Amino acid sequence: MDFIWHRVSEKEKEEIRKQAKAIMDDFSKKLSKVSKKISEPLIERTEGEREEGKEKCNEIDREMMFENAPEKNKDFIIGEKGRW
Repeated sequence: MDFIWHRVSEKEKEEIRKQAKAIMDDFSKKLSKVSKKISEPLIERTEGEREEGKEKCNEIDREMMFENAPEKNKDFIIGEKGRW
Protein backbone atom coordinates (compact mmCIF):
# COMPACT_ATOMS: atom_id res chain seq x y z
CA MET A 1 0.00 0.00 0.00
CA ASP A 2 2.89 2.40 -0.81
CA PHE A 3 0.74 4.31 -3.32
CA ILE A 4 -1.76 5.68 -0.79
CA TRP A 5 -1.27 9.36 0.06
CA HIS A 6 0.51 10.04 3.33
CA ARG A 7 2.50 12.82 4.94
CA VAL A 8 6.15 12.71 4.02
CA SER A 9 8.60 12.85 6.89
CA GLU A 10 11.88 14.77 6.76
CA LYS A 11 13.74 11.46 6.45
CA GLU A 12 11.62 10.49 3.43
CA LYS A 13 12.11 13.94 1.88
CA GLU A 14 15.88 13.57 2.17
CA GLU A 15 15.72 10.09 0.63
CA ILE A 16 13.66 11.44 -2.28
CA ARG A 17 16.19 14.26 -2.79
CA LYS A 18 19.06 11.74 -2.87
CA GLN A 19 17.24 9.50 -5.36
CA ALA A 20 16.40 12.47 -7.62
CA LYS A 21 20.01 13.70 -7.49
CA ALA A 22 21.30 10.22 -8.34
CA ILE A 23 18.94 10.00 -11.33
CA MET A 24 19.99 13.45 -12.61
CA ASP A 25 23.70 12.71 -12.09
CA ASP A 26 23.38 9.39 -13.92
CA PHE A 27 21.55 11.07 -16.79
CA SER A 28 24.10 13.88 -17.08
CA LYS A 29 26.99 11.35 -17.15
CA LYS A 30 25.32 9.41 -19.95
CA LEU A 31 24.52 12.62 -21.79
CA SER A 32 28.14 13.79 -21.58
CA LYS A 33 29.25 10.54 -23.28
CA VAL A 34 27.24 11.41 -26.37
CA SER A 35 29.82 12.82 -28.74
CA LYS A 36 27.86 13.00 -31.96
CA LYS A 37 26.44 16.43 -32.63
CA ILE A 38 23.01 16.23 -34.20
CA SER A 39 22.75 18.57 -37.15
CA GLU A 40 19.58 20.24 -38.26
CA PRO A 41 17.92 18.69 -41.29
CA LEU A 42 18.75 20.28 -44.61
CA ILE A 43 15.66 21.10 -46.63
CA GLU A 44 15.98 22.73 -49.99
CA ARG A 45 13.00 24.38 -51.63
CA THR A 46 12.68 26.02 -55.00
CA GLU A 47 10.44 28.74 -53.57
CA GLY A 48 10.85 30.01 -50.02
CA GLU A 49 8.21 32.68 -49.68
CA ARG A 50 5.13 33.70 -51.57
CA GLU A 51 5.02 36.99 -53.36
CA GLU A 52 2.96 39.70 -51.72
CA GLY A 53 -0.33 40.42 -53.43
CA LYS A 54 -0.21 37.34 -55.63
CA GLU A 55 -2.53 35.17 -53.51
CA LYS A 56 -6.11 35.98 -52.59
CA CYS A 57 -7.09 36.22 -48.95
CA ASN A 58 -9.86 34.02 -47.63
CA GLU A 59 -13.12 35.87 -47.20
CA ILE A 60 -14.80 35.58 -43.80
CA ASP A 61 -18.51 34.96 -43.89
CA ARG A 62 -19.82 37.20 -41.11
CA GLU A 63 -23.24 35.53 -40.98
CA MET A 64 -21.77 32.05 -40.61
CA MET A 65 -19.37 33.27 -37.93
CA PHE A 66 -22.23 34.74 -35.90
CA GLU A 67 -24.32 31.57 -36.36
CA ASN A 68 -21.52 29.50 -34.83
CA ALA A 69 -20.92 31.82 -31.88
CA PRO A 70 -22.53 30.51 -28.67
CA GLU A 71 -23.05 33.99 -27.19
CA LYS A 72 -23.60 37.11 -29.25
CA ASN A 73 -25.60 40.29 -29.51
CA LYS A 74 -26.43 42.41 -32.54
CA ASP A 75 -22.89 43.37 -33.61
CA PHE A 76 -20.52 41.52 -31.27
CA ILE A 77 -19.48 38.00 -30.32
CA ILE A 78 -19.30 37.76 -26.55
CA GLY A 79 -16.19 35.84 -25.44
CA GLU A 80 -16.11 33.79 -22.27
CA LYS A 81 -14.45 35.40 -19.32
CA GLY A 82 -12.34 33.43 -16.86
CA ARG A 83 -14.09 30.10 -17.41
CA TRP A 84 -10.98 28.49 -18.87
